[in-house]
Parts: sequence; C-alpha cells; structure tokens
Amino acid sequence: MRPRRTFTQRLARAHPALFALYGGLAAFAAYCSMYAFRKPFTAATYADASGWEGVIDFKIALVIAQVAGYALSKFIGVKVISEMAASRRGLAIVGLIMVSWVALLLFAILPPNWKVGALFLNGLPLGMIWGLVFGYVEGRRTSEVIAAILCASFVVSSGIVKSVGMWLMIGMGVSEYWMPAMTGALFMPLLIVAVIGLAHMPPPTPEEQAERMARPPMPAAARRAFLRDYGPGVGFLVLAYTFFTAIRDFRDNFSAEIWIDLGYAGVSSVFTASEAPIALVTLAILASLVFIRDNLRALIVIHVIVMLGAALIGLSTLAFQLGWLAPLPWMILSGLGLYLGYTPFNAMLFDRLVAATRRAGTAGFLIYVADATGYGASVVLTLLRNLPGVTLDWLHFFIWLAYAGAALCLAMASVSILYFRRKLGHANI
Repeated sequence: MRPRRTFTQRLARAHPALFALYGGLAAFAAYCSMYAFRKPFTAATYADASGWEGVIDFKIALVIAQVAGYALSKFIGVKVISEMAASRRGLAIVGLIMVSWVALLLFAILPPNWKVGALFLNGLPLGMIWGLVFGYVEGRRTSEVIAAILCASFVVSSGIVKSVGMWLMIGMGVSEYWMPAMTGALFMPLLIVAVIGLAHMPPPTPEEQAERMARPPMPAAARRAFLRDYGPGVGFLVLAYTFFTAIRDFRDNFSAEIWIDLGYAGVSSVFTASEAPIALVTLAILASLVFIRDNLRALIVIHVIVMLGAALIGLSTLAFQLGWLAPLPWMILSGLGLYLGYTPFNAMLFDRLVAATRRAGTAGFLIYVADATGYGASVVLTLLRNLPGVTLDWLHFFIWLAYAGAALCLAMASVSILYFRRKLGHANI
C-alpha cells in the first residue's frame, strides 16, 4: 500500500497542468478502451447473415439491441452512479467491461438469432462506464481540462476502434463475428493500466470542494430535492441532449453506411481522419473553460457553446447540400458542431451546474438522467428509420435529422439559458 500512497501524494503536490494531463490521459485511455468493446461491430455490414429470420436488417437489429441494453444501463446508472462509493469505482469498471467482453464471445459463437441477444447483453454493462470514469474527474479546479481530454475519447475512439476492426477483417482475415471480441482483447491491457492510473488520483482538495462543492454519493432524497428545485431547467437541457444524442448515435452507428453513400466504401482510414480534427478543436474550446472561475458565468458560456454547435450542424449541412462543401469537410464541420453541442452535457455543463447551485452532490446523477432519455430516443429513432415505407437512404436520413435536431437543440438551449440566469442570478458577463 505504501507505493500507492506515495505516488498519490506526489500527484496531489504536482503542478495543476501536470495533474490535469495525467488525469486526462488516464481517463481518456480508460474510456477509449471501453469503446473497443462497444463499437467495433458497427464497422462490419453483416450483409450475409445466413440463418437470420428477423423482419428487419440484421445489422439494424444488432444496433437496436446493443443501444437498448446501453439505454437500460443508463436508467440503472441513475441510482448506481449517484450512490457509488469512490473506492469501488475501479473494480466496477473492470468487472463491467469483462462482462461485456464475455457477451462478445457469445456473439461470435451463437447462431444469428441469438447474436442479437448477445449484443443486448454487451451493451447492458457498458452504459455505466462513463459515470464511473467521470467520478474521478468532477469537482476539481482542473475538471474542464481533464474532462475535455476525456471527452475527446468519444470523438476519436469510435473511429479508432472501427479502423482496428476493419484492419482485423481486411488485413488479418478475422471474420466479422469474431472481430469485435478480438478488438476488445487488444485493448484489455490498456484498460487495466488506465484504471490503475485513475485509482491513484487523489480526491479533490478542501479548497476545490469549497469552490466546486463536495461530491459525495447522492441518495434518492437529495436527487429528488435537486429536481424539485431545478426541474424545469434540467428538463430543457435533457430535451436538447436527447436530440444531440439521437444525431450523434445515428451518425456513429451508421457512419460506415453514410461514408459508402458519400463514395468512401472500403476506406478504413476515413473514420479516424474525419474525427481527429473534431477532437482537437473540441478539446481546445472546452478546456479553455478552466479559466472561468465563476461557476454561473461558466454555465452561461457553456450554453452559448452548445447553441453555436447546434447552429454549425445546420449551416454546414446546408452548405453541403448547396455544393459549397465536399463530403469530408462537411462530415468534419457537422461533427464539430455535433460534439461542441453534445460533449458539454457529458462533463462540464452539469459539473458547473452542481457548483453554481451550491449543492453537495454528484454531476453523474444529472448526466445519467440526460443519458437515459437520450439513448432511449436513439432506440426509437433507429426503429423509425426502418419502418415500412421509409425510403430515405442513410445519407439523406442523416441530413434531415441534422436539420431537425439542430433547430430543436438551439431552441431548448436558448430556453435553458434564460431559466438558469433567472433562477441562479444574472452573471456579470
């Protein structure tokens, strides 16, 4: 135990920039590893699913099953993440991901009709990983920097693990059914190292707790009290996040099909090439929030970033349709707008909201209230896309989804910013 205490004490005394870099990289590696167990299967098309007897396309059934498990996990996580003790987070992360990997092994060996159930089981434990990882991040003066690096993981990780999945299939001859489990196995050592790194992080200092509030486990009574006092504003934010999640999850799950429609069939590098610039710009913008010490002012600025992200989704899509943008720049710009709007909900927005309300509690609770609704909507959206009579191809469905989602997100965020300025007091901006 002594080496761990010594290293943790050194981290506690480290320069804030060094500490933020350490925490950010550990959190990034942990969540990037999770993606290796969740997203690689979407890189395959599963066009030849012999034995499949479902009424919808096999891959659609797989996506719906996994997202349904993931969404159910978010509902469970509202309680589990809110009440999880800090000392149990590391073991919980590893244990849940191991369960998801066993489900991928079942996916590889079971007949097609049972593979759908295997992916439901795969998604079920993974939905709680974000909250467990973010528990190490929130409530610190450097939370925005650490969270920005962490959030970059879900911008680039999906593209990275899909590229690895395609390499395993095309370059190594791994079948599309064994590819997801193989990809997960490749990332398992990184996961273990990252979780050990997170476990060594010291808790927030007393000064940080005074500025950002203490972040103890949040029992049911405290959760009800928070929603009673701030429910309307939280509701507006949840609605905005629901639409962002629907766009993001559709883009992520069916990016292979969208890229095929755009003329990039079989180009595995396009996944990473399109997402890396998005991650860098998003990271820089959101990390800069660390310089805003006043919590209410930071909350207002985050709302503005969300609104600008929604506007960028709609305007870049319009430019693409008018022929002003080529496919790759459009996917980068629309993705940038999407992640500028989507990312703050997973980290700094609710972290600053808890601090601005001066309530002791965890931002993970609010994140999971929003996530449960958002991923539930993602399941519904995927089902609607595949209803009889829906003839839009993947690309055009995504285009119209971008327009509708951008408009609704912009409206909800605008109402939310007015609510919290009135409820919490006007920021001097």
